[in-house]
Amino acid sequence: MTSSFYNNSQHIDFDSVLAMDNPGMVSMFQALMASGLAGFLGCPAVIYEAALVDFFENASVREGVIISTVAGQLVEISEEWFAESFDLPVDVSLSGKKSQMKVEYRLLCDIMAKSISVKTGSFNAITVEKFSMVTAVVCGVRMNWARVLFNILKKMVTPRSNQAKGFAAQISLLLENIPNLELGESSEFPASKIPTEKTVHRYVSLNDKGGAKEAADAPLMKKAPKKRPAAADFEAPVIKKKRKMKKKSGSSKAFWR
Repeated sequence: MTSSFYNNSQHIDFDSVLAMDNPGMVSMFQALMASGLAGFLGCPAVIYEAALVDFFENASVREGVIISTVAGQLVEISEEWFAESFDLPVDVSLSGKKSQMKVEYRLLCDIMAKSISVKTGSFNAITVEKFSMVTAVVCGVRMNWARVLFNILKKMVTPRSNQAKGFAAQISLLLENIPNLELGESSEFPASKIPTEKTVHRYVSLNDKGGAKEAADAPLMKKAPKKRPAAADFEAPVIKKKRKMKKKSGSSKAFWR
């Protein structure tokens, strides 16, 4: 399979990951399901490579609809059909308001903004795209995922956009549902790209080792050279030997310099 079609794609086996003995990971995957992304991320993992090649080579966007030709047949993908195919939320758009968050995360937002950021102006805006997506999932912010994901797909198929190919399983499913479309042979989505209980454990293990390796590879702090004892602020008086005299000389006095 052409790697460009799955390097930036993932399919999630929700049944497997939700059975993990890892509360943190299970909570994260449950949040993905609650956000309405289960149908998109967990769709059937079947790939039609030849059809995908045709789709991306011939695709363009016209009046908000993706148009392409696959095996000589016209293909049109609208946002509405895209949303319906994966049962994606369509009724809410991300406004960036903390009022959409669960109350515990509203408090966290205030703590971070007012106690750490310490800046004037609105504390309610979520401005970074990827961070806002993660925030929407974890904090339960309702989002129009249909529009977000369809806009990403439109960028993928825009000529000269230099966007990486992705959504391999999702596009394959859409093409599979077009009547009388010849798709050619199918192949399974690479197992290494499917988060399951096994691959997630491996991911955790590799990242833990990576963190340890980074610490091991970090430049060692040079040990500070041992300081020599500080020189005395004075020198011990030197007692000069005197020649023996018939009379005993008085003891010499010592002077502090």
